[in-house]
Amino acid sequence: MLSQFRRCFIPTSSQMSSVVVLRESLQSVILRHCSTASDFRIGEFTDKYLSHRKVEFTEKLEIPSPYQQSTIPIYRVTNSEGEFIDPNYDPDLTKELAIKMYQNMITLHQMDKILYDSQRQGRISFYMANAGEEAAQIGSAAGLRDDDLMFGQYREAGSLLYRGFPLESFMHQCYGNAKDIGGGKQMPIHYGSAKHHYVTISSPLATQLPQAVGSAYAFKRERNGRVVIAYFGEGAASEGDAHAAMNMAATLKCPVIFFCRNNGYAISTPATEQYSGDGICGRASGYGIHAIRVDGNDLIAVYNATKAAREIAERNEPVLIEAMTYRISHHSTSDDSTAYRSTEELTTWNQKDNPITRFRTVLQNKGWWSDEEDKAYREKMRKEIMSAFLNAEKIPKPHILSMFDDVYKEMPKNLQEQRNELAEHLNHYGKHYPMKDFQGI
Repeated sequence: MLSQFRRCFIPTSSQMSSVVVLRESLQSVILRHCSTASDFRIGEFTDKYLSHRKVEFTEKLEIPSPYQQSTIPIYRVTNSEGEFIDPNYDPDLTKELAIKMYQNMITLHQMDKILYDSQRQGRISFYMANAGEEAAQIGSAAGLRDDDLMFGQYREAGSLLYRGFPLESFMHQCYGNAKDIGGGKQMPIHYGSAKHHYVTISSPLATQLPQAVGSAYAFKRERNGRVVIAYFGEGAASEGDAHAAMNMAATLKCPVIFFCRNNGYAISTPATEQYSGDGICGRASGYGIHAIRVDGNDLIAVYNATKAAREIAERNEPVLIEAMTYRISHHSTSDDSTAYRSTEELTTWNQKDNPITRFRTVLQNKGWWSDEEDKAYREKMRKEIMSAFLNAEKIPKPHILSMFDDVYKEMPKNLQEQRNELAEHLNHYGKHYPMKDFQGI
């Protein structure tokens, strides 16, 4: 086909002279900007293949080992005891902000204990605790603007709590009752709130990452100054969606922050079996995005890193943050982590690098918090959480026919038929079901 096309195109004499002139012009342009043919190829590779990164030719045959590359350091401000690494360091934190972050960590911890125990008692069906990762969640939320969009994975209740999501709403969602914003259609801990700019969580790993990039691209086109943060774990980073999202964010230059909570375990799989390179942060240069590795148990460091990342993302340059933390809790109420890690390991992390204890030391050293205030606040929040929990427990589940609502803008005929069939079935056989548990029946 190509040879036939060439035979059909026969240039005229005037066309031939134009081709010669064009060829000579191109050669003169190349010679003005490139001293040799090699220089020309370097220019081509630099501009077209490597996103304007300078490259050189070499006659030396060498395949570098990945272990020759320096490991990305872990940024931190305090040590595990809560003491500043640099004694002269002055954190850019007001007393009000520091106490708000700390109180949110306490509230999250107290809520975890109550809801985890309630699942064990059979009062809710499922729960995932956040113990050990409070600083990563709340520090990152504090470093953003309130209207920045959040895509959670499933262990980011602290980020939503920081934005003012009410305790009652957490409880309604975990019970799936008639006051649940999501209408009782989601598993427990799959929170969402348009008011708080927090996209509803979905269970499949990493699906939120390409969605976050799409939202960020929309923000870029709207020029509204907002950025997107997408949370995920190091296990989710092994999903294909993670690769697609980061590559898309880099090539489209989207205002997005990828926040990886590297807590050491993808359920039961240790990080050492997930990857062999320089963690998740080490992948960033391959995509051409900014990256920082931060001590995820250092609240101030996470806050600083997120705040700085947001400034970069606002310029339409994506950023990857890898927060090195540790999951003290089981993966979920369906998991027994003692099957793959020792009790001694858990105890060591909880005692020697607990993010709540660590930041409390910072506050106490500055004279902003006392043991008496700590005890009083913990008791106050325990009572408030229990009150919200007990109230949510009394509220019935949504009307059973509401399961057909909010699926389509206008309910299609086949769904209407199914709804009518269910209504008729319940009308005849409702006495065989726990109808008293549902609203309006």
